[in-house]
Amino acid sequence: MPVPNNNVGASVRKGSIVQKVPAAKSTKAPSKKKDDEEGVDPGDGWDEWSHGKALIKPSDQLELTEAELKEEITRILTANNPHAPQNIVRYSFKDRSYKPTSVVDQMAVHFVLEGSLLHQDSDEARRLRAKEGLPEGKTATVDTEAEPDEEKPETPATPLEDGGEVEEAGEEDRPDSVSSKSDKKEPKLTNQFNFSERASQTLNNPLRERSCQTEPPPRSIFSATANQWEIYDAYVEELQKQEKNKEKQKAVPSKKDSDKNKRKMMLMETQNDDITRVGKASKIFERMVNQNTFDDIAQDFKYFEDASDEFRDQEGTLLPLWKFQYDKAKRLSVTALCWNKKYKDLFAVGMGSYDFSKQGRGMLVFYSLKNSAFPEYIYPTSSGILCLDIHEQHSYLVAVGFYDGCVAVYNLKEDRLEPVYKSTAKTGKHTDPVWQVRWQNDDMDNNHNFYSVSSDGRVVSWTLVKNELVFTDIITLSLNGAVSEGSEGAQQPSIACGTSFDFHKQIDYLFLVGTEEGKIHKCSKTYSSQFLDTYDAHSMAVDSVKWNHFHPKVFISCSSDWTIKIWDHTINTPMFTFDLNAAVGDVAWAPYSSTVFAAVTTDGTVHVFDLNINKYEAICQQPVVAKKKTKLTHIEFNPIYPIIIVGDDRGYVTSLKLSPNLRKKPKGKKGQELPKGPEMEVAKMEKLLSLLREPEQSTV
Repeated sequence: MPVPNNNVGASVRKGSIVQKVPAAKSTKAPSKKKDDEEGVDPGDGWDEWSHGKALIKPSDQLELTEAELKEEITRILTANNPHAPQNIVRYSFKDRSYKPTSVVDQMAVHFVLEGSLLHQDSDEARRLRAKEGLPEGKTATVDTEAEPDEEKPETPATPLEDGGEVEEAGEEDRPDSVSSKSDKKEPKLTNQFNFSERASQTLNNPLRERSCQTEPPPRSIFSATANQWEIYDAYVEELQKQEKNKEKQKAVPSKKDSDKNKRKMMLMETQNDDITRVGKASKIFERMVNQNTFDDIAQDFKYFEDASDEFRDQEGTLLPLWKFQYDKAKRLSVTALCWNKKYKDLFAVGMGSYDFSKQGRGMLVFYSLKNSAFPEYIYPTSSGILCLDIHEQHSYLVAVGFYDGCVAVYNLKEDRLEPVYKSTAKTGKHTDPVWQVRWQNDDMDNNHNFYSVSSDGRVVSWTLVKNELVFTDIITLSLNGAVSEGSEGAQQPSIACGTSFDFHKQIDYLFLVGTEEGKIHKCSKTYSSQFLDTYDAHSMAVDSVKWNHFHPKVFISCSSDWTIKIWDHTINTPMFTFDLNAAVGDVAWAPYSSTVFAAVTTDGTVHVFDLNINKYEAICQQPVVAKKKTKLTHIEFNPIYPIIIVGDDRGYVTSLKLSPNLRKKPKGKKGQELPKGPEMEVAKMEKLLSLLREPEQSTV
């Protein structure tokens, strides 16, 4: 939009808000004359000029107090237009999708005025002069506010629309102009603005828009009808082809054809036989390749002993060895671990989930230390696995407990993926998750049997009879301590949720059951109506309870209340209590010592204790997970090798080697041979317990 010259703009403003005072008339003309003579710019005399003006206050002006006048109101102008759309999209033919454009037009037009100025030489100006009766070459002038004794030339001017006086533009006129020489008053032009030939106007650059669009890729239009008749015709053609093929097959084959078919059958059979023959060799070859790949780990497993243990003041370390992982079980947690008692390098891993809002599939996986890259056996399951146990004598039998309450037995000798035995609703399956299963000695009829405990409060014995599982309820857990009978039997006892159990190593009928309420019950297989004893063990659920491998009176328990407690089953209070500052997922006794045990916590740390060395704190605390948020869930000692395996909630199983300090045996005096065997381990634990029992006995 073209902008008028500064003088015109100034005259409009003066006409609207300033009125001339009559006293100023006499001073204005001489001051301008003086400026012309001395060649001074009129802008220098601004002060003198402004003194002659007086501000007129409008009648409707708002009255403000002094405080309101002094108040500063800050307004910030930004170049961004708040009304400009920010979500304009253009179709991109390259990506075949709509994409937002980052270029937004921020310009907002506040005022547009169409001008009505005419050039005096234009045809329209001539027509206007002819209409008004003005002579050619003459411009209309208006003599405003001229004094009788002053001969000052005036520029062509017109009155403003509001009737205000028009400002002179004498400083831009020359003394020899046509209008200065003529003293005549000429009629006014109807033009609404003063027009000066020498006016300068700002040049607005033309707006430039730039946008690019990709060329659309070539396309071809394909269309076809798919009505009922088309589908019917397609099926009819297919049936006709099948009938023709059957007729060809019915035709009597010649001797040559029969010979060819026989050869094909023989080839197929021999190919299958070849694959089975190569299967064993290929497995051995795979193990050799893996052993070469992870040769340094194999060397560490066999020969490495941490020499720095000598300088560690009886503290030990864990050396990471192989890491076991199966891609299809990545999102599942390790919910159970168990070593094979016969094949010491083989262990089973149960996969499921402890997040009960996200329950789904599970997996039973078997790994060997000889091949960490891929499992030896894989059994996918429809429900998550929560526990498992491998039979001691028949190591091919694996008992498994599921989240949906089922128990099952897998046979590794058979090629099928389904279990050989599985409980159903008809055969007495649990109504809640099964938390622990344990194989027991065969019964009188030499039938295999195992026990299970569940959140429904039942401890059940399962016997493998021919092709089915026969169940027997051993005991029902209740919060009151025993299942009530007699007159109170009409009331339904409140059920306690069993979370873990373990059978005594020497006394066959004795077993312990841990509950969700934090109590541990000592039970017998022969007494189904009451508990032998109850221990107020923990303030949260008992995650694991295990008898000592050597001492017949000692057992250990752990819980999510951050504690591990060691008990003498003849005493109702714990002998040792350890606080690990995190929820304890699992605990396990070492098979080589009665005083060594290890635990895993949800902060990813493995804790190893040896009561013979330190009765107050762990001799090894080591984080073994790559990511901080990873929680360790289970731990197991290998029955022979000095290694442990730990499972986490990301589906990984890590094997770790115990340093010499974690498995060293006590030194005897010079020339004295220490007795070896279980008796020495029992004596070692008994010595620790006697130190704790003596004060109690003296106070009684």
